[in-house]
Amino acid sequence: MHSLRPTELKARLEAGEKLVLLDVREPEEHALGVLPGSTLLPLSELSLRVQELDPEAPTVCICHHGVRSASVASALDRLGFESVWNLVGGVERWSREVDPSFPRY
Repeated sequence: MHSLRPTELKARLEAGEKLVLLDVREPEEHALGVLPGSTLLPLSELSLRVQELDPEAPTVCICHHGVRSASVASALDRLGFESVWNLVGGVERWSREVDPSFPRY
């Protein structure tokens, strides 16, 4: 598992890199703000739905502060996913460093 800062993620997305943005927050949190192009797969459902993910696709795990997403990224890494990153600081840091219009909660 690797770490990715919000500014690095923004640069990679702007460069056209194809990344799976895996939002592991709960639906109530997700409803407050969504990163464009992200897919919701709550941490609470990961064990039941991990087969929906492509282990070969570069995947960035995202949550509110980066703690749950680090756990998911680590789990995916252990399951053999090839390229997995954790968004350090989560959507909170994304809001502060990249997109101030993204809701903070």
